[in-house]
Amino acid sequence: MALEVFHHWQGLAPAARGAAIAYGNFDGLHFGHRGVIADAADAAFRLGAPLGIASLEPHPQTIFHPGDPPFRLTNLHQMERAAAELAVERLYFLPFGAEVASWSDRRFVEEILVKGLGVRHVAVGFDVTFGKDRTGTPEAMQRYGEEFGFSVSVTAEIDAADGLKISSSAIREALRAGDPARAAHLLGRPFAIEGVVEKGQQLGRQLGFPTANVMLGEYVVPRLGVYATRTRLKDGRHLGGVANIGVNPTTGVVAPRLEVFLFNFDEDIYGEVIETELLEFLRPEITFRAANGDFDVPAMVEQIHQDAAEARRLLGA
Repeated sequence: MALEVFHHWQGLAPAARGAAIAYGNFDGLHFGHRGVIADAADAAFRLGAPLGIASLEPHPQTIFHPGDPPFRLTNLHQMERAAAELAVERLYFLPFGAEVASWSDRRFVEEILVKGLGVRHVAVGFDVTFGKDRTGTPEAMQRYGEEFGFSVSVTAEIDAADGLKISSSAIREALRAGDPARAAHLLGRPFAIEGVVEKGQQLGRQLGFPTANVMLGEYVVPRLGVYATRTRLKDGRHLGGVANIGVNPTTGVVAPRLEVFLFNFDEDIYGEVIETELLEFLRPEITFRAANGDFDVPAMVEQIHQDAAEARRLLGA
């Protein structure tokens, strides 16, 4: 059955209610999140109910800490694709703002999960919180389940096979440290940035290295520097490449963005959505200045050649 996506909980048709849901903030849909979803899937099978995911949107952190740096591991489209791959039938993005944030944990459950979604089962992680001041706990969800007539499962903490703790925070730390391999180990797949290709300064094209430029937006900012990458194009092709994530200290670009040079490719993809996986960190950003302070073009071109060669070696491209 195809995934259905809802951006509200009020006024749902009867056919859109009655799921067994995994509830939580599932940014990244990492291995720990998938454990909660697996428990919801078990309940869905037992109850003969659809399998769903319910997650607050925007993420509460953006409401409670609006000045914090960007932190997202996935955008909504990526979450939809990941949910579909897990055979989820319904994905509920629950609108979150000041009013809902003011609700007690009991009102949150009654208004959204019971009256809105009509849940038959709720699967939560061991550390879930909900309601004003995060007073809701797994134990509270179990009590409300008894009160309102839905079953509840609590998923224990899940660690990686090598003992590493799996969490969105740990994945962000790995990316900020320039360790995309560790991030992928915890995520279960490479971290990927998806976005619209925008026109940049065209400097790369002038130097023989045309790049596709994508703004990072709400994504966590990985360690600035150069990466070996793999990019999925709109038509489904996957291409190896080498990318710079940063502010381009040489050219004065100050907003962090992704600039990816795709190997054996020179087509017009401006305005198209691409998704670029970060596979290996190659080096930090460098400012290319000659002794007199001028922009050192030959040094930059030579470094790009070296970066591309190293990325090709790592990718077998």
